[in-house]
Parts: sequence; C-alpha cells; structure tokens
Amino acid sequence: MTDDITHHQTLSRGLKNRHIQLMAIGGAIGTGLFLGSGKSIHFAGPSILFAYMITGIICFFIMRSLGELLLSNLNYHSFVDFVRDYLGDMAAFITGWTYWFCWISLAMADLTAVGLYTQYWFPEVPQWLPGFIALMILLIMNLATVKLFGELEFWFALIKVIAILALIGIGLFMIIKGFSTESGTASFSNLWSHGGMFPNGLHGFLLSFQMVVFAFVGIELVGLTAGETKDPEKVIPKAINNIPVRVLLFYIGALLVIMCIYPWNVINPNESPFVQVFAAIGIIAAASIINFVVLTSAASASNSAVFSTSRMVYSLAKEHNAPDAMTKLTSRKVPSNALFFSAVVILIGVSLNYIMPEEVFTLITSISTICFIFIWGITVICHLKYRRTRPDLAKANQFKMPLYPFSNYVILAFLAFILVVLALATDTRVSLFVTPVWFILLIAIYKMRITKKHSGA
Repeated sequence: MTDDITHHQTLSRGLKNRHIQLMAIGGAIGTGLFLGSGKSIHFAGPSILFAYMITGIICFFIMRSLGELLLSNLNYHSFVDFVRDYLGDMAAFITGWTYWFCWISLAMADLTAVGLYTQYWFPEVPQWLPGFIALMILLIMNLATVKLFGELEFWFALIKVIAILALIGIGLFMIIKGFSTESGTASFSNLWSHGGMFPNGLHGFLLSFQMVVFAFVGIELVGLTAGETKDPEKVIPKAINNIPVRVLLFYIGALLVIMCIYPWNVINPNESPFVQVFAAIGIIAAASIINFVVLTSAASASNSAVFSTSRMVYSLAKEHNAPDAMTKLTSRKVPSNALFFSAVVILIGVSLNYIMPEEVFTLITSISTICFIFIWGITVICHLKYRRTRPDLAKANQFKMPLYPFSNYVILAFLAFILVVLALATDTRVSLFVTPVWFILLIAIYKMRITKKHSGA
C-alpha cells in the first residue's frame, strides 16, 4: 500500500520565478570565470571572446531544445522522462545514471575546493573539514523544502553577479579615465595591439574551447527543476531566452574589460584576473573578496549537485531503474532517501580524494565533462525524434527550437568537434579513452537487471 502511495506522490512545485532566473545565471557562471579565466586568456589571448560567444550560442540552442521537450509534456520531471519516451528504457537508464555521475564528481571537486578556499583564511584547518561541514548544511537545507534550495541558489548566484558587475563597472571607469597600471594604460586598444586578436594562432583558439565548454557545464540544471517550478510554461522560457544576454554580459563583458586593463600577455595565468583588477585600484582586501566569491561559487555548485543527483535517483527509481525506496517523499515532498544516498556517495568521493592520487581525481572530473557532452547530445537527439514522431505536440508547443533541424545538426557537429579537441590535449586525452568503460559498465548492469527480471518472472 505504501508503495502505491509513494508512486502517486509528486515533487513540490516550490521554486519561484526569481529562483529559476538566478539559477540560470548561476548555472552559466562557474568558478572557472573567477579563477580559471587567467589560464584561458593566457592560452588563447583576446580570441577567447569568440570562443565564449560561439559556445554560448550553442548552449542557448541546447537549452531551447531542452525547453521545448520539457514544455511538450508537463509530466516530465527531468530529461530521463523524455529520453525514455523517445529512445527507450536502456537509453533512459544510461542517461540518468550518467547525469548522476556527472554531478557526483563535480560535487567531490567543489567540496574539495571549499576546503582549499577556507584554508586561505584558516590554514590550520584540515582540508576535509570545511567540505564535510558544507555538505551537512546543504543536506539539511535540501531536506527541509525545495524552496530553501532555491533560496540558497538565489543568494549564491547574486554574490557572483554583484562581483562581476562590480568588475565591469570599475573596469569601464578605468578604461574611460585611461587609468595607468604597471603594464601600461587601460585602453580598448590593448585587445589588438599585442599580437592581434589571435596571438597564438588557430591552434591556441581551438584548444581554448575545452576550457570554455567546462565553464558552461551545469547550464542544463534549469531543465531539471521543471518538475518543481511554479508556472513552468512562463518561467522556463524566460530563463532560457535570457542565456545569450547573460553570456554576453557576464563572460564576454568581464573578460573584455580585464584584457583592456591588462594586455593578455601580462595576465598571470596562476592568479585570478579579478584580484589583479580590484588590487590595481587600491582595494586591499581584493584577494579576500574574490576568495569569498569563489567559496560561495563552489558551495553553489555543491548545492546544485546535492539537488540534481537526488532528483535523478528519484526519477530513476520511479521507473524501477533504482531501488524503489528512493521514491519515498517527505511530508514536504522532498525525496529524502535519494538525498541521503547521493550525499553518502559524495562523502565517500571526498574521502577518496585524500586516499587516491590527484591524477585519478583529475581523471574522474574529466570523464564527468565528457559525460556532460553526452547528456547535451542525447537531449538534441531526443528533440530531433520528438519533432519527427510527434508533430501534433510540436505544433501545439509555443516554445519552439529555432532553425530546426539545422540547429540540431550544428550542435551535434560542435559536440563532436569538442571531443576532437579533448583528444588533442594530453591531460584530457586519457579520459576520452577511459569514458567508454563507464558506458559499457552501465549497459552490462542494465542487461543483467533485465535478464534477472525475466528469469524471476
């Protein structure tokens, strides 16, 4: 009897418009912008702006295909539901567990980062402790209500937005005033007067895409919140349609300002360009401010991971692709067992980070990124199939993917190109060859389950 009740329970629609809008911004702004942008600039020079522009456009089209699919049937709670409809049960099983793995590995990385950023102020604190405390706090808040998850993401994202807008505002003031730095005068001409827009040639530009794509990982989280959003037909299209503006403002705006203040070839790849800019105008606590921003950014990513992994396990369990106990919802319509399960696996991962060599951990996060590319590709393939097989739904849908089917094929070609780029770089090449093992393992588990089910029947 309780099983039947559990299966008829539904997730709470507790996420408001402001939660989703800020979540969409937060998903598109990673720690990579605050810390990793120095390396990106050093690698590609000013051409990094074009890489962000191209990737931003592709991500917008991926999100439009995801949005159209989700709004074609409001009973879809995540993309596992439409993958099952259009590609079958095995594809749904593989996609669901792959997405779960993506976020588990990101959570491991980000909770480790929480420890490292805390040590900046408190070097005597053991690295594992802040990550452990952060995970416990996030678990408690996620268990309370989905609205609390939304509130956390809202404030985390707001901190990132304020930091970027402050950088752009201060930077533009410095450029207009012709502010003098130790590297010369702040000016728009710094973009092209140090070897041109492509100082490292086409090779540097192409290799920069691997870092740029990593920065956009997690942008699809808005799609996973569809089942817990009030008024999804209004909220989700608005969040997705604003992606190009956000990419232009936050990524391209911030990087453009940085490279106008400091020529690309004097930016320290091992230091945050944000710290350099804030320190240049005499903000003594610049490094501490940015450390606080990246700390909240890592906590935000961990919060997203705790949320998304639990919802994915819940979705899988509802279709008997995970233990039935994972479908249990609390009185506040939160999947408690799925939350505990994901939190325990994340905790094991964080502890493994200290036992296993660093190379293995880097490998796990690289595999995770390739898995994200797989998720994006599957979404676009499902969209193609939906348009071909369900013209009735497509006709009634108000939120259509632009330039179908041309845009679908352009996305798939771009994702294939990224895999080629990953094969060119030595640090990501190994993960490209190891990732198929994950998929082979999932296929084997699925086949074993089906065989066991039939023999049991």
